[in-house]
Amino acid sequence: MKLDVARLIGANDDSSQAAGITITTALEPLAGPFAPVKPAVYAPARQGEPPRFQHDKRWRDDGSGPRSVGAIVIDNVPSQANRLEAALKDLSSTLGLPSLVLDLSGLGELPPHIPKQLSSFEFPHRQADAYLRDALLDGEPFGKTDIGRAIFAATADDPLPLLQWFPQALLFGFWQSHLGKKGSQAKLARSWVSEIAGYEPASTDTGQLGLKGDPLNLPNEFVIEFDPDDPRDWSAAEGQREKSKAAKGKKSDALSNVGHGQVPVSDPPPAAVSFASIKQRSTVSFAALRRVKLPAEGRALLVALGIAAHLGAFGRGFSLRSGCELRPSSAEGMWLGEAGDAAFDLPHFAEAQDLARDAISAAGELGLPVGTAWQSKPLVLQPNPSLTKVITASFPPLD
Repeated sequence: MKLDVARLIGANDDSSQAAGITITTALEPLAGPFAPVKPAVYAPARQGEPPRFQHDKRWRDDGSGPRSVGAIVIDNVPSQANRLEAALKDLSSTLGLPSLVLDLSGLGELPPHIPKQLSSFEFPHRQADAYLRDALLDGEPFGKTDIGRAIFAATADDPLPLLQWFPQALLFGFWQSHLGKKGSQAKLARSWVSEIAGYEPASTDTGQLGLKGDPLNLPNEFVIEFDPDDPRDWSAAEGQREKSKAAKGKKSDALSNVGHGQVPVSDPPPAAVSFASIKQRSTVSFAALRRVKLPAEGRALLVALGIAAHLGAFGRGFSLRSGCELRPSSAEGMWLGEAGDAAFDLPHFAEAQDLARDAISAAGELGLPVGTAWQSKPLVLQPNPSLTKVITASFPPLD
């Protein structure tokens, strides 16, 4: 069985009985089977507790019947959605996808690690994000422009503005929660759900021990005075070994606070984990997409974009974080159709892009605001005065 636009359109018709698509991928650490990988680490539930993994129990069936096994979520659903959006950003010029950009380049000298622009594929809450709410278009508050009003008022029942400007929001969901009681509170559950989990961890109670070394072995108990905002400005009295009252604007503390001395790792974070197996499960629900009041061609387009993003993000070796490099060892697509389930071969990345182009053309021919209706260049926005003030105060110019 092969995926094509006609099949996607038929499955997304209101009268269709097709349930959706699942993609199950067996993943292997870059260092080989059973090599430790680092799951996502989360802040502790209570102050004073160590950082933690997202632990779970999952049913597994290796052929001898289902059994409950321990599992750790290596990359959870919201994180996977962000990675798929990043893949769509990379595809935006190839597929002609629409984007908005919050331009920070006019805010003066920001530190090098601060991005000069934020793309609509990077807004944490997509079109419902505060960065978009607090933006200006040609000097006018974005929410008061025709485009802004349409985007902020869009819902699953009135989705065309999002199809034109934020198609990813119709696939990965949103909650318009930053407009206050007088604004929209629209929500849409995600239709594409993806997660990576490791099964049967060998151990979960080890920490990542270590020592920050110093070639000169400078004594960390040596106390210094320094400017907390600029550790380049520090000094030490000869023979000083005890903390004393620091001068105004200075702090008295150990030498390690300015990067010198040997420092053992205290309260070590959880270490990388060896798993019996690692799986990624991705699903797109046609039933969930039917909440979006679009013709079948529009929903088929969303599915095609999801498949292209999935293969762009995870169709080859990928790195989730330091110590978590994975590659697919096998992948199976399953069509959950009216006549039963049927396996299908996942398209190659180039084929998935062609599928997306075909879906864009089919939706455009129906008159939906895609393709030629998508703006060829990003719509450039600027932060409003309040947001500008907070950004510049948070990141003063470097000396």
